[in-house]
Amino acid sequence: MLILGASVFLLTACNGTFWRTFFSATGGLGLSHLPLHLGSFALLVLLFNACLNLINFRFIVKPLLVVLFMATSATYYFMNEYGTAIDKSMIQNLLETDVHEALELLNWKLLLTITVLGILPSLLVWRTQILFCAGKRGLVLQAANIGGSLLVAAILLFLFFKSLAPALREHRELRYLLAPTNYIQAINGYVKQRRAQALVVAPLGMDATRRASAGGNSARSVTLIVVGETARAANFSLNGYARLTNPELSKQADLLNFTDVQSCGTATAVSVPCVFSALGRENYSDDKAYAQQGLLDVLSHAGFGVLWRDNNSGCKGTCDRVEVEDLSQADPGNKWCVDDECYDERLLDGLPELIRKARKDLVIVLHQKGSHGPAYWKRAPAAFQRFGPVCRTNQLESCSRESIVAAYDNSILYTDHFLNQAIELLKASGEKELVNTALLYFSDHGESLGEHNMYLHGAPYVISPAEQREVPFMLWLSEGFRSRFHIDQRCLAARTGQSFSHDNVFHSVLGMHRISTAVYNPGLDIFGPCTHES
Repeated sequence: MLILGASVFLLTACNGTFWRTFFSATGGLGLSHLPLHLGSFALLVLLFNACLNLINFRFIVKPLLVVLFMATSATYYFMNEYGTAIDKSMIQNLLETDVHEALELLNWKLLLTITVLGILPSLLVWRTQILFCAGKRGLVLQAANIGGSLLVAAILLFLFFKSLAPALREHRELRYLLAPTNYIQAINGYVKQRRAQALVVAPLGMDATRRASAGGNSARSVTLIVVGETARAANFSLNGYARLTNPELSKQADLLNFTDVQSCGTATAVSVPCVFSALGRENYSDDKAYAQQGLLDVLSHAGFGVLWRDNNSGCKGTCDRVEVEDLSQADPGNKWCVDDECYDERLLDGLPELIRKARKDLVIVLHQKGSHGPAYWKRAPAAFQRFGPVCRTNQLESCSRESIVAAYDNSILYTDHFLNQAIELLKASGEKELVNTALLYFSDHGESLGEHNMYLHGAPYVISPAEQREVPFMLWLSEGFRSRFHIDQRCLAARTGQSFSHDNVFHSVLGMHRISTAVYNPGLDIFGPCTHES
């Protein structure tokens, strides 16, 4: 009875998001759909009952039910408040995020939800006296309970299969919404991924060399690759957004803005390792990415100096074999740091000196804090809080959608300033140090700001909205850089309206630096048609 009660409780109290989606997928509420909905509820109760009976043993069942209630209550809160689905990448985000980002998600409503749906039921379970049948009789009864549940569930599935099959086929997101099965499956996937990380990393691009250039200048090159965070293309005025969120970049005459670019994933933990790998989205998996070297390794093999500067929660394995500077920890003595975090301009500190001291071609990756939510208002200094009113809480349900968007737009406005400052720094260094400079910017993924009642990011890619997949992508090349590597600016400008994706980044970075290697695919090189020998 305890197991049956726990099954009913989990399905009724902790699965509101699942049932709302399920009702919508099966035609909505109504008397005509009542048999289907009641039958589906009974089907899931029986399946839960069968599964939980596998742990129904003395000294085991109570602790495991407590863990289940606590975890499911927290999962329910995030699904209900932010419209998020739970998959492997979401678990990876949770476990690999830094402390500051995690603390931003804590609030009284989360604590209340865990208390009501987690702590109180756990106390009830712990105080309940359970009578276990001993010996073979107990095992027989337990097996009969499991078998009977599965048999009746199979009958119900047969009766309602015609109605359920189309809904489940067309709404694959349901598997990511049913708790606790969603996070149990996700944790299992994450554990398998972590095991793969222990594999020996296979070398990649060991044959990388730089093709000799006919003519042009031979001065050193410095390339900044700026990895944005949670910036969606839809809110960049360069892409037609009504608000002027790119006032500074719009004045950069040589800036190329690509308007149709898709991300590799909808979360940092997927997109960052994917974009720096040679796998491409269709072939990408965490196991494969962790088992082989990536773009930064190939650049090192070709003789480039490589540096990763981070103001986020890490490089997700992509910078494991290159020099790294972690600038995400607050420094009270740094002018860009406030409270427990630092603004992105800290990533530019000391860059002129690094460029001056470099004795070979250099690629520097700057990993932004960008527009990471839900505390969007924290991502921009006061001078860039131009749009309002602004949502100043991580409890998005207490804010209007307009105030959430305003806070987000201010973070994009600051990213505009940050990128413009980076370009101006490269211009000054180019003139002073006589180096050829370039900047490549793209975001790791986008963000939902209330569209379709979804917030934040991390939706499974197959069901993710365009707002989480369409990302900004920009390129600035100095005249000296274009001259050294024989790049036709007008040709590139003509390509800015074409469709590209994160898959193009790996091969385009190699192509723009004229690096030859067997892993280079000219068909994915944005620069390919726009380079010439002389």
